[in-house]
Amino acid sequence: RALALLESEPFDLLIVDLQMPRMDGLQVLAIARRKYPQLRLMVLTAQRDEQFRTRAYAMGVDQYWLKPESDQEIALLMEAIESLLTRAQEGGFRGVQSKSLVDIIQLECLSQSSCVLKINNGTVEGKIWIQKGEVIDAELPDLTGEAAFQRILSWKAGSFEILPADPSRPRSIFTSYQGLLLNTAQALDEAASLPSPEAVATAEGKVKEVSSTAPLLAELSQLEGVECVLAIDDGKAEFEHYWGLENPKPLAAWARATLQQFRQLGDQLQVGNLTQVVAAGPDRKLALAVCGGTQLCVGFPPSFSTDEVRETMKQVLTKWAS
Repeated sequence: RALALLESEPFDLLIVDLQMPRMDGLQVLAIARRKYPQLRLMVLTAQRDEQFRTRAYAMGVDQYWLKPESDQEIALLMEAIESLLTRAQEGGFRGVQSKSLVDIIQLECLSQSSCVLKINNGTVEGKIWIQKGEVIDAELPDLTGEAAFQRILSWKAGSFEILPADPSRPRSIFTSYQGLLLNTAQALDEAASLPSPEAVATAEGKVKEVSSTAPLLAELSQLEGVECVLAIDDGKAEFEHYWGLENPKPLAAWARATLQQFRQLGDQLQVGNLTQVVAAGPDRKLALAVCGGTQLCVGFPPSFSTDEVRETMKQVLTKWAS
């Protein structure tokens, strides 16, 4: 019936299930792509087998979606449909999405997709590999991994297309896609706020190395499991000393806000002074504590148990206090 309707009047978008009673969904896709090359195609299926996704993308579908199971997934699916319809109305090249690259990465990861995003910025081509909803690698002619990912997302314009998955691609990025997008956004904000090289050169004639003023951090870094250290003056908004961090400002802001919230909670519950906070994330465990007039934030690998974090923090606080 759908193919008959396509014969009778023009349509912008065809949504196909792979399992249908009379005809295989892939057959419908093949017919639609051959007879209606400008028609946007979306697969909406319960099939999680990667071979179906690969075959569908090879046939030229615009998007491949698993049937949504939550309100959030339904909302994302509706956005994707709206995006495809907008593209059809505005024209343009196939494979060029009206949404941002960040939006597409989020859509692909939230839907647990496996694919390769090929992005072109003028004559420069970049690729981002997504495997089962996680970004596993990125590549430019002169960069790979997270550095390439950040460079690609810094592009202001360009076009991209979604290619079939490449399961053989070795993984070089182990940060979650949420962490990657957050780190990239922070890096871009940081770069935008930096003064020009001329302004830096005329300010004092030299660059101040913050981390070099804290030799104690080098000693703390020798403790087992310690991946990074951030020391903040309890009465100031700026960080003082850090080790193991490329961009300490976002972590400093989070540490100060978290300690303040837990202090307020302690006051409300009347349970005494806050001694320590341990936070667990997919990429790192963080411990927060106050020593004298300094707030300390120490990072540990996610494999570290809470007891191991607390035991190491005793050594950190002892060394800092001494």
